[in-house]
Amino acid sequence: MKEQNKSSGNKLSRTETVTVRLEPKLKYLAEIAARKQRRTLSSFIEWAVEESLKKVNLHEASGHYGDNEDVTVTDVTSLLWDIDESERFLRLAINYPELLTYDEQEIYKWLLDSNFLKPAYSRKDNSKKWDWNILEEYSFPALRNEWKGLKDIQSLTKEAWIQRINEEIRSGKIYPMELLNQPASSLICGYDLNDDIPF
Repeated sequence: MKEQNKSSGNKLSRTETVTVRLEPKLKYLAEIAARKQRRTLSSFIEWAVEESLKKVNLHEASGHYGDNEDVTVTDVTSLLWDIDESERFLRLAINYPELLTYDEQEIYKWLLDSNFLKPAYSRKDNSKKWDWNILEEYSFPALRNEWKGLKDIQSLTKEAWIQRINEEIRSGKIYPMELLNQPASSLICGYDLNDDIPF
């Protein structure tokens, strides 16, 4: 599958071109369905993908402790999507770490090992409670600055990178000193997720 950015004249309107292989029978039937809806095949596939996102559960209701509703990909669109790649990564890592690729797991582990995210969460039992104000104000912008290097993580030395990040945190370059000096319990504003890393 190949992906590339494509601008369609309007700078505000961007789409992704995705090349997919379809088995001949499936392609033919999709074309028939597209004709029925008076769509192009590409428009029909886009519509079909959007519809399928309403049926793919990221969380299955357990029926315990008020957990009575499934959560689909569509339900969490605004929670997971951002125009910036590094923020999309961290939103996914915080909310659904089990869906990270191996390379993403490695980056997330580095972030946790370096205390890069520590001011933005506290731990209670086996869950982390995230402060989205701190994430949006400090963590996301700081991650954007580190993202290009982290994506090429093989070229970095883990110990050196973690040491540099720890020094920057201690010196107030990533988070303000007054934030770091507050008790952990006073930093948190109530987003609770069981997000132990499954690796």
